[in-house]
Amino acid sequence: MLHLKRLILMSACVITVSAWALPSDREKNIELNADKATFSERTGVMTYSGNVVIQQGTMRLNANSIVAQLNANKQIQTITAKGNPATFQQQISVDKGLAKGQGQTLVYNAETGIITLTGNAILTQDGASIRGNELRYSMNVGDIEVTGNQQRRVQLVIPPSSNRSFPSVKD
Repeated sequence: MLHLKRLILMSACVITVSAWALPSDREKNIELNADKATFSERTGVMTYSGNVVIQQGTMRLNANSIVAQLNANKQIQTITAKGNPATFQQQISVDKGLAKGQGQTLVYNAETGIITLTGNAILTQDGASIRGNELRYSMNVGDIEVTGNQQRRVQLVIPPSSNRSFPSVKD
């Protein structure tokens, strides 16, 4: 029974990540692969390490490691993915191409709905891209804030085609 309880809690990390994808993706199986998975019921920390891949439909997250912090109600509070880089992709809607993002670190805050990409952060879709040192994206509102530094200024690329728009998860 304890093994089943841990498996259910570890699956919560995957289910939260799947909220970024197409509605039809939520009907697909969730597949998580990693070299190692641990859960501490005392601290509420789930850790996946070693070539971590989470996939559900068109949503795919690749990282060297993922750490999920649970709140007192055993719900996901934050998910931190680290890689070289950590990457994600998803099909936002049927009429747009894959949205792809990457950064050295990706942090998803389930309470605010904000995903923060840091370390050579980039978000691309349909030929448009935005990059900087840090990119904060609100999945609830659709706002994007990008900051640069002396080594990496904010760069925005908009393709000439008028039917393409700035990359965002919500339109």
